Amino acid sequence: MSLIILDRDGVINNDSDDFIKTPAEWEPIEGSLEAIAKLTYAGYRVVVITNQSGIARGLLDVDTLSRIHSKMRRMISQVGGKLEAILYCPHGPDDGCSCRKPLGGAFKELEHRLRIDLKDVPAIGDSLRDLQAAQSVGAKPILVKTGKGQRTLADPNLLDSVPVYADLAAAVDALLETKL
Repeated sequence: MSLIILDRDGVINNDSDDFIKTPAEWEPIEGSLEAIAKLTYAGYRVVVITNQSGIARGLLDVDTLSRIHSKMRRMISQVGGKLEAILYCPHGPDDGCSCRKPLGGAFKELEHRLRIDLKDVPAIGDSLRDLQAAQSVGAKPILVKTGKGQRTLADPNLLDSVPVYADLAAAVDALLETKL
């Protein structure tokens, strides 16, 4: 069975500079839920790794985040998809936490939990820090233009070798067609 790692905000759901603080604010990007269903049907284990510093900032609590993730899982399930796991970092950017992307702590935790090596596992994100975290464990970073993706494209630190797609649906179609 194959594995794929997805960022949440800006990849699966519409992002907000004000943070996603309630289940009502969590709205999927068009085609993203169906893309996850395609991955599920194709035999992929789909894992989400996400920074959720809104917790450290006091904008939401862990219970609220759980309700947001329950809504996401339910909506994915309704179209035939499944998430294997959701790993999140609740820390802020100045907390020095190794699980916060761009560091690879959450990816290493996933390796430990699944007892696998993430080398060449596709990891789809919309920000440079998503890509850097994936690279830190040898995963294959993929950028989508949704969320912060357009801003990331303009970043001079972006590697030329990173594949870029319009959105999660396009990235998944390419992955399934060519085995990226």
